[in-house]
Amino acid sequence: MAASASERRAFAHKINRTVAAEVRKQVSREYGSPQMSKKRPGAHQPVPLTEVVEPVDFEEYVSNHPPGAEQGPLRQLLDFPPDDLELVLQERECPTLEAALPEEETLDPRVRDALGVYTDDWLIIQRKHQRYSTTHAAHYSEQKKEKQRGLVKQTFELDEADEGRQDDQDEVKRRSVCLDDTPRGSWASSIFDLKNSSPDALLPSVLERAASEDMDRRNADARQQGRHPDLLGLFPAPDEDEAVERCSIPEIPKEHVGQRIMVKCLSLKFEIDIEPIFGTLALYDVKEKKKISENFHFDLNSDQMKSLLRPHIPHTAISTLARSAIFSITYPSADIFLVIKLEKVLQQGDIGDCCEPYMVMKESDSTKHKEKLEKLRSQAEQACSRLGRFRMPFAWTAIHLLNIVSSMGGLERSDSDSDTERKATWNERKKKGFERMSVGDDVCSFTTFRPATLTVTNFFKQEGDRLSDEDLYKFLADMRRPSSVLRRLRPVTAQLKIDISPAPESPHYCLSPELLHVKPYPDLRVRPTKDVLEFPARYVYTPHTRYRNLLYVYPQSLNFSSRQGSVRNIAVKVQFMAGEDPSQAMPVIFGKSSCPEFYKEAYTPIIYHNKSPEFYEEVKMKIPASLTDNHHLLFTFYHISCQPKQNTALETPVGYTWIPLMQHGRLRTGSFSLPVSVEKPPPSYSVLTPDVQLPGMKWVDNHKGVFNVEVTAASSVHTQDPHLDKFFTLVYVLEEYSFPFRLKDVIITEANVEAELKASMAALKGALLDTCVRFLHQLLSKLILLIVHPPVIAGQIVNLGRAAFEAMALLVNQIHKNLDGNQDQHGRNNLLASYIFYCFHLPSNEPTSPPGVGNTAYEMPIQYATLSRATGRPSSLNLSRSKSISNSNPDLATTPASPDEEVQRIIGNKGIDRSHSWVNSAYAPGGSRAVLRRNPNSSCELKQAFERCSNRMSAFLESSSFYSAPTRQTAKKLLHEELALQWVVSTSTVREAALHQAWFFFQLMVKSMSHHLFLSSRLDVPRRQRFPDRFVDDIAALVCAISADIASRYHKDVELVERLNSSLAFFLNDLLSLIDRGFVFNLIRSYYKQISNKLHTAQNPSALTALRIDFLRIVCSHEQYVTLNLPCSTLSPPASPSPSTSSTTSQSSAFSCQAQDQGVQSMFELSAPFRQQHFLSGLLLSELSLILEPDGEGLFFLHKKAISALHSLMCSHDADPRHIDSQVRSHIAQLYLPLIPVVMETLCQLHDFTDTSPPRARHVSTLADDGDPDNSSTISQSVAMAIAGSPLPHSKANPFALPTVAGRQGSTLSAECSRTLLVCFLWVLKNADAALLERYVSDLSVLQINRLLDLLHLCVSCFEYKGKKALERINSLTFKKSQDMKARLEEAILGTIGARQEMVRRCRERSPYGNQENVRWRKNVTHWRQNTDRVDKSKAEVEQESVVDGNLATEVSLIVLDTLEVIVKTVVVSELKESVLGGVLRVLLHSMAGNQSALFLQHCFATQRALVFKFPEMLFEEDTELCADLCLRLLRHCSSRVASVRSHASASLYLLMRQNFEIGNNFARVKMQVTMSLSSLVGMSQNFNEEHLRHSLKTILTYAEDDLELRDSPFPEQVQDLVFNLHMILTDTVKMKEHQQDPEMLIDLMYRIAKGYQNSPDLRLTWLQNMAGKHSERGNHAEAAHCLVHSAALVAEYLNMLEDCRYLPIGCVSFQSISSNVLEESAVSDDILSPEEEGICAGKYFSESGLVGLLEQAAASFNMAGMYEAINEVYKILLPIHEANRDFKKLATVHGKLQDAFNKVYNQSSGWERDMNPLLLNSS
Repeated sequence: MAASASERRAFAHKINRTVAAEVRKQVSREYGSPQMSKKRPGAHQPVPLTEVVEPVDFEEYVSNHPPGAEQGPLRQLLDFPPDDLELVLQERECPTLEAALPEEETLDPRVRDALGVYTDDWLIIQRKHQRYSTTHAAHYSEQKKEKQRGLVKQTFELDEADEGRQDDQDEVKRRSVCLDDTPRGSWASSIFDLKNSSPDALLPSVLERAASEDMDRRNADARQQGRHPDLLGLFPAPDEDEAVERCSIPEIPKEHVGQRIMVKCLSLKFEIDIEPIFGTLALYDVKEKKKISENFHFDLNSDQMKSLLRPHIPHTAISTLARSAIFSITYPSADIFLVIKLEKVLQQGDIGDCCEPYMVMKESDSTKHKEKLEKLRSQAEQACSRLGRFRMPFAWTAIHLLNIVSSMGGLERSDSDSDTERKATWNERKKKGFERMSVGDDVCSFTTFRPATLTVTNFFKQEGDRLSDEDLYKFLADMRRPSSVLRRLRPVTAQLKIDISPAPESPHYCLSPELLHVKPYPDLRVRPTKDVLEFPARYVYTPHTRYRNLLYVYPQSLNFSSRQGSVRNIAVKVQFMAGEDPSQAMPVIFGKSSCPEFYKEAYTPIIYHNKSPEFYEEVKMKIPASLTDNHHLLFTFYHISCQPKQNTALETPVGYTWIPLMQHGRLRTGSFSLPVSVEKPPPSYSVLTPDVQLPGMKWVDNHKGVFNVEVTAASSVHTQDPHLDKFFTLVYVLEEYSFPFRLKDVIITEANVEAELKASMAALKGALLDTCVRFLHQLLSKLILLIVHPPVIAGQIVNLGRAAFEAMALLVNQIHKNLDGNQDQHGRNNLLASYIFYCFHLPSNEPTSPPGVGNTAYEMPIQYATLSRATGRPSSLNLSRSKSISNSNPDLATTPASPDEEVQRIIGNKGIDRSHSWVNSAYAPGGSRAVLRRNPNSSCELKQAFERCSNRMSAFLESSSFYSAPTRQTAKKLLHEELALQWVVSTSTVREAALHQAWFFFQLMVKSMSHHLFLSSRLDVPRRQRFPDRFVDDIAALVCAISADIASRYHKDVELVERLNSSLAFFLNDLLSLIDRGFVFNLIRSYYKQISNKLHTAQNPSALTALRIDFLRIVCSHEQYVTLNLPCSTLSPPASPSPSTSSTTSQSSAFSCQAQDQGVQSMFELSAPFRQQHFLSGLLLSELSLILEPDGEGLFFLHKKAISALHSLMCSHDADPRHIDSQVRSHIAQLYLPLIPVVMETLCQLHDFTDTSPPRARHVSTLADDGDPDNSSTISQSVAMAIAGSPLPHSKANPFALPTVAGRQGSTLSAECSRTLLVCFLWVLKNADAALLERYVSDLSVLQINRLLDLLHLCVSCFEYKGKKALERINSLTFKKSQDMKARLEEAILGTIGARQEMVRRCRERSPYGNQENVRWRKNVTHWRQNTDRVDKSKAEVEQESVVDGNLATEVSLIVLDTLEVIVKTVVVSELKESVLGGVLRVLLHSMAGNQSALFLQHCFATQRALVFKFPEMLFEEDTELCADLCLRLLRHCSSRVASVRSHASASLYLLMRQNFEIGNNFARVKMQVTMSLSSLVGMSQNFNEEHLRHSLKTILTYAEDDLELRDSPFPEQVQDLVFNLHMILTDTVKMKEHQQDPEMLIDLMYRIAKGYQNSPDLRLTWLQNMAGKHSERGNHAEAAHCLVHSAALVAEYLNMLEDCRYLPIGCVSFQSISSNVLEESAVSDDILSPEEEGICAGKYFSESGLVGLLEQAAASFNMAGMYEAINEVYKILLPIHEANRDFKKLATVHGKLQDAFNKVYNQSSGWERDMNPLLLNSS
């Protein structure tokens, strides 16, 4: 903690990095000055990470290094593929068998254009490999899952132990019985058991001696076998929340379809069957008071009944026989009714009289009413024969659709519900349904209910004076009330059976509303289903995509009360007339049911004896595509004579009226109140309206409007909007050059057409949005056409570009604002996006030449030009960061105080001569490449020129749009050039609108540029020559202006800036595929510079940084990201102090292959050359590095953003099939090499995965060596010493615990971020070239290598396999996003990121049913949420998850192993060997200690064997602790359940012994450590299985027997002794656990175990003391005393070896007088270790005070046992020690105790003599 800021970074001198505080000082001191940008990375001048270096001139580099120069897989990395862009003409799918086209051959331009829009193929321009980028696919999740399914399941001890634990318990019981049968305490039993065991499989080459190089090579080859190539394919996919680059392909434009229900009419039966009845179905919305579908007519009459009408029906079309219909409902609600109306043939009498028989008579009473029925049938037959053409209203009923949905329930209901159950709860369900509906209409769904068959039994008779729709709405509202008036009326009884169900996705045999056959339609002879056209209750915002031209006429009411004569039974005949002659009636009226398909006329139903009837008729017409002024609707009113009378005609015309359909180029629709003429209209009437008072004509009721009719159109040709109609009409007038033209009261001529057209474009914002959207494709295409092909009037080109751009900007913005529910996460409206993606293409057809203008201009090669530049360029172009064009005065352009030097550099220094481009003066007056005006002779002062520049905006705005074109009469412009220009010069509201929808204009420009390259065959042209310089300048200006907007408005307009930021990033991403890539890099740099300038003064820099990361992530999501970073280039130092991308010589020398290489170290640094060459990768890593600064201001959400961006890119590399080759992968990994030092520096901030204790701040003292600049870290001294291989300054409490990873300060990265960062780090290590890594490691200091080892240690812990059981209760902090974390995230953002508060609040308030695409934090409604929730995972899924987790853990450990091998290989030749190897072995031991797969352990043991072979002194001469740990790990794995693991562990253990023996002709150390390890293992391990260990011991024995080289040495015998000893200890320890209740057996076993530890003084002493304790507990004090004497003798033996003190006993010989057995403790064997070895005799008793304590305890026990003579012998040994220490107090105590003992001996012996004397006397 005490370390200074400069000492905190371990790699400060390595990666040319300044700390944050210094950067801030430097920036505040120098940034903004003109000199700052001139600073370039030189040899001795590092560029801070906060400053973006100047990128390499990409095109120059690529041209100097053609792909042909490189062979093999790397060739693809050198440049984009030549066929990168592809143009696809995708055939538009036609939903019907026949194309929806008009029948006429000659069409007017409006229809022709509309048909072009509806029938053209989709023109899609896409990048061939874009599917490999992260933009469109969520990292190939399906492909990833498929790969994961093919994974091999790794074998883990952990999983095996869980499965076999129960079996083991039974096995132990069985075995323990067997063990009891063997002789106690004998070696024979141990040998017998072991010899009867079977060994594991022997490893073939273990006993062979090989060179270390061969061993390493063999191990390396083995490790590469069967490796998983994609590390990140095993890791969870990146968080979709951070995937800002995700951008789905828009949906193909298609006609709108709501929720669809199918209604089948099955049968209709009345009580009496006397006449044909005809039915009509339609949907009505009571709340909206609107009919929401057209009529569907059905006929369920029997053939007999149909035959009555045969005279009136010449033939029957199959399309009119439909009995089922599909209704579409866009806005489902509780207010929708299916209304069924019935009609019958007209007959005499009113409706009530005609309904009476149906109410009173029944078929069952046929005998009773036989005569009456016959009479009725006879009357019906007569009516049908005479009046069969006419209908009359009969009855009606309605079905409330919600009742069907709520009573039938959803599809997920069980099928056990029967009809009776449903009926029983009808009212209850209806009530619940209404309650549910009241929540919101969206809840009501007509797509998931169960099909229902209804029988409607009650119909209401029609009432002649209440037939209008208004009356119907009242009836329907009344039906919903419990006490309905209708229910009290007497019904017409009938049985109508209908079936209602959700419509199938693709129904067979379906006819469209135009009667076209909808696919699939297998057989044309089958009875069809009709698709009923919907009239949505509210606006539906969907563009038309197919031709439709239908007209609906609704006669509503007629008032003939003042009409004289017999006019009572009135029928209205409706005709569509092409002219005035009766023969010109067109057969366009759709037939109803069981009749021809089309009629020339239609009649309304007749109400008997009513002079003022109301109508409900719907007349549907298929009108011609091209309408003229003569087309009109003719209404003829007839009086129908119901009774046959002589001299009386059946129908008598009593009035006429009409509606001209076209007026001023517009289709007339709406409600009309028409006067009715008594007489036939005069000639030429059709061009006038009936409102005109024609001379000599008689009118009903004095020319008042007596006939009300409504006309509506469902047309994709006629807009029916005055603003749109006027615009389209004017455009067609211009195209056809049909001057003069009358438009209402205005005569359009050449003089005023421009003003009128501009006014009509400006007025488009007043058009109804619904109509604008429906005709969106035509509208945008026409606006684009006006920009691309400016019309020519009177020989002058009219420039309408600005007006069209403004209209387009306002229209697009209006659509966005009003349709915010139809957007993706970037705020892009799907309708607009799909238009650009599929429909938009550059207009290829030239406009028609105006009269008087020759066609020669079209024959010339078309020279693209934008003619408005000369007077239209503003000086500032809104480039100043601090000032923008004045919004208050659009004619005023503000001049910046100083020119934007960055823009000047971008557009002026691209190595292109721009002297012809006057526009440079606007960017940089007085600049090195700038010119003042086009006039080369201009002698103006710079100041005057600058003033003139500031007035160019007003000149542009005020200038006339006529430009003289002396050389040609037409100009073809390029859309992208015009859009860029217009955008740059736009002001105020238009500029704001364009900014809000920047994505639209960017995408339009990109597609225009791409299409232009195809059309002009310029794809093979070098990128710098593809587009004119002025267009490139405009792009530079635009990007700089928008960057400035982002920087200045980020805290005010959060949502706008977020969208603008992503739009700009996507635009630059697209430009990388089209134009000079070096230029795009400079644009990115310009953006960075603008943001950086703002960062230092920003109140909330985190928000700006977040925007910058999002921007970079989107740019980097390009599918050619790898190529863009020049992965195959060689890093070289700059040739000049200030390299410039404009300097060709500088570039070629700076990055040529011949240039001197700076060394591999620069590839691992974020140095200036690295960041120049690998520009995007350098930016990304610099961003990450700055955010991870420990003293930086990186908030945790920024950590996540930056790490996620890196992770996402690496995932795309892994998933990309182009990058499978390992050579390619290693070059890609080069782009990320600086990540290694970055992560190493972040070590102290990473989450500590090794710490299983509760989270707390971990403080450690930092001791840094002032002499070494590298020695600045948070590693504690003890850990550093341990890693360096030095003994620790303190003894460890647990001799078997591994050293923990370096202590850290409170970690700042979350577990999730740490885990992701580590997996990225491992990805680099896995894929990087091993030779590069070796060279890098060789340059690292000891401390840096140890930090790397620490990191590897952490990686092992982080990705350790947790087991199947743990997966089910997985740690929520690390592996799943809990609601708590989400809440904390929101709170943190609300608390710290002021600019984002509104966004989060909005997201919280959003409805879960609404705009789900924009939900940022509602993870419970996003699609990936299900993948992380544990709740609903099946057993198979958990199994698969454990397989993936196991493979990930294995691969990570293997990567760590590979890296350890690299480190070992490197340090072997260096002087750091001793300091580093201990750390390497520690990481290796740590990986052995965890839950590892059998596969990894095999390789791990192989590496361990090689390490011990190469560096035996590391274990046997230096660090005892490592040897102890290694023995413990090996012995643990020798008891593994997995046979292959045991085989390798046994081999390693045997070789360890052999190695130890060969060094010193014995293996005392290993013998002792193995024995100690066994004690620890048996005592600590829960799942220990001695049977498995027995197999391993047998294997070791077998190796010793088979080892020919050492057969003649004492080694095999020593091994055998050790193994038998271990086996006996093992057997006895296991038996001891079972005999806790048998004291004799227990003590006996303890004695045998202590005997087994003869060579391990510490363990033997422990077991002797344990025995003493057990004896004492049972009162066996003599036995306890002897145990303590043996203990003291053991200590004395080793103390004597340590130091020669005369007053100390000379060993166990001194104790011989107490017990002769004590000589067992003598240390005379060959394999006894010196107590000077570290770790031997380390206990507290192996000291003088310990010896004294043991002797005193022995004396006390002898005293309690009454063995007083022995006390004297003990004190004989103790007294010299006290005397030597002059401890008189203790001497006094001892002598006192001796006195007591001697007294007791004397007393006892005296008493014995007294007892014995009488006996002796008696005997004598």
